[in-house]
Amino acid sequence: MPIDLNEHLKKKRQNTQETQKDSKKDESSGGGNWNNWNKGGGDSNNFTNFVPSGRKLVFWVILLGILIILITQKPFVIINSGEVGIKVKTGEYQPTPLQPGLHFFIPFLQEILVVDTKVRTINFSRTEDMGAIGKNQGIFRNDAISVLDSRNLTVSIELTVQYQLNDLTAPLAIATYGTSWEQKIVNPVVRDVVRSVIGRYPAEELPTRRDEVAKEIAQNMEAEINKFKNNPVTLTSVQLREIVLPEKVKAQIEQVQVARQEAERVRYEVDRAKQEAEKVAALAKGEADANRVRAQGVADSITIEAKAQAQANRLISESLSQRLLELRQIEVQGKFNEALKENKDAQIFLTPGGSVPNIWVDSKAKRQSSAVSQ
Repeated sequence: MPIDLNEHLKKKRQNTQETQKDSKKDESSGGGNWNNWNKGGGDSNNFTNFVPSGRKLVFWVILLGILIILITQKPFVIINSGEVGIKVKTGEYQPTPLQPGLHFFIPFLQEILVVDTKVRTINFSRTEDMGAIGKNQGIFRNDAISVLDSRNLTVSIELTVQYQLNDLTAPLAIATYGTSWEQKIVNPVVRDVVRSVIGRYPAEELPTRRDEVAKEIAQNMEAEINKFKNNPVTLTSVQLREIVLPEKVKAQIEQVQVARQEAERVRYEVDRAKQEAEKVAALAKGEADANRVRAQGVADSITIEAKAQAQANRLISESLSQRLLELRQIEVQGKFNEALKENKDAQIFLTPGGSVPNIWVDSKAKRQSSAVSQ
């Protein structure tokens, strides 16, 4: 049976229109399909096929918003060692600091500020001695401190100050002084203390009293830092690096040093000459003393010998007697007689009174000899 093409197209058009009407009914009364799916009337393996297109769009928008918040806001923060966290809730700083670790917060309602509590260093110097990386390492540079001495001469002071934020009172410090706390606490104290201490000394005395000045600056600075409420900052060390004096003061100090060195040299020469004179005098005195000692020794020797001789003579004189003399004379005469036997030409001289000794001379040999008999 032949197919009527027009009839076929007409039926197909009617079927298409009916399908579109059914789709509009489903969209206007989509809750029924949703409820049917919840009651098990649909395929549970394909969720999106039973969600109306409008609700699907809302669902994906919410999910995307949550993902964006998680990515951009990061409702957590990691605090490292040497840092503390300060939780800010609706603009109010919480007094208890957050210690190192992982901490969560509610975006838009809360915020966590991470502050560095490691030791920081400020170099007050005339030149840029720290590169840009220094700030990342907690090292900063400020200009050298220009102050007036006791005579209103300009002196430049270079020093290094080390300090750190007190981790226990960090929230109060940040709430009071803000994140630029060191510009409001450390810098003013350093400059005021240096100005006060240097102002009590004349410039030419600063180099010679450097240790005293450095100690006074450190002590006064620590006292001033401790005056701040809640002890926001702890001072670690203060090192006086250099004292830069005015040129005319340097010239005066150099002249004084040259004069002092010359005076020291002259004093040394005088002392040396004095020592040489004292050495010569000491040698002369020593020689004189030695001569005096030697002369005294000789005199003492002569005196002792004379005394001994006198004592001997006295003893001899006391021991002599008439009979002893006669005996000695007889002995001598006996020796004479013996001599005459050998030499008949001998001449004999007798002392007056017949005392002993006697003297004889050998006239033949023309030789004189003497003998003493005791």
